[in-house]
Amino acid sequence: MTEAIRGFWVASATPLATDGSVDSVKLAAHAKQLFGKDVDGVVLFGTTGEGTSFNVTERIATLEAVLKAGVPAERIGIGGGFPAISDSIALTRAALGLGLRHVLVLPPYFDRSVTAAGIEDAFAAIIDRVADDRLRAYLYHIPQISGVAIPTSVAASLRKRYGKMVAGLKDSSGDFKQFQAFRAAAPELAITVGNETDIARAIAGGGAGTICGMANIAPELVKAMIDGKDVEARMQAAVDIVVKSPSFLTTLKAILAAQTGDSGWLRVRPPLRALSDGAALKAKLDELTSPAIA
Repeated sequence: MTEAIRGFWVASATPLATDGSVDSVKLAAHAKQLFGKDVDGVVLFGTTGEGTSFNVTERIATLEAVLKAGVPAERIGIGGGFPAISDSIALTRAALGLGLRHVLVLPPYFDRSVTAAGIEDAFAAIIDRVADDRLRAYLYHIPQISGVAIPTSVAASLRKRYGKMVAGLKDSSGDFKQFQAFRAAAPELAITVGNETDIARAIAGGGAGTICGMANIAPELVKAMIDGKDVEARMQAAVDIVVKSPSFLTTLKAILAAQTGDSGWLRVRPPLRALSDGAALKAKLDELTSPAIA
């Protein structure tokens, strides 16, 4: 079983049933079709998966369902960040009990005035109370969304304290200098990037790969970035279609609905509101992804 997330992982979108619950059958099918496109694994309930909209019980029930549907535990990571560290502890223990190892953990994200020492204390409290050396934790750095950055000193200190239990870090800041700072401070960490246009340069700079959202709708283009092909401009244009819309999540789901012909992908949880039609967005994306990638 892998010691750390490396290679091509997808931050999966979360399909919903008509009552707003997770459509676990569709989620498992989505993961399996991604595996058929050279994807190594999926992370559930991250930012792209509307993770903060789902409680511990919902996340555990979904894990149980996708595992039962045949998605291998070693190819699943789970978003385990909550404002209450007791929730992170409960989810992490449950995930390990189901055979998973990979848990992405945000710093507690309600209090924006916390110190670096306080952030380290929060991560340490989770690891200490889970107390299971099977755990492979990943610090999740996305300050533009969470409002709380992970200092490089904290990443380095946690790796020194816990070794392989702090396996990596996902840098979704979109700032390549920040990725380089993490690499310099904690070179033992497997550092993945969420910003698709940084994938090739991050791997060249010692990064572990990617966990990204665009792979839900353009996996071939992401794979080309991983393989170091000259498609950065094409990737940037594809990213712009999604990120320059009012909502990344609703736009991505609208494109998924248009690609699959399944309007169920349009469903989101409040306070998000679904887009009515992703056909035009899909057509724009097709112009960038349909040409052969040399």
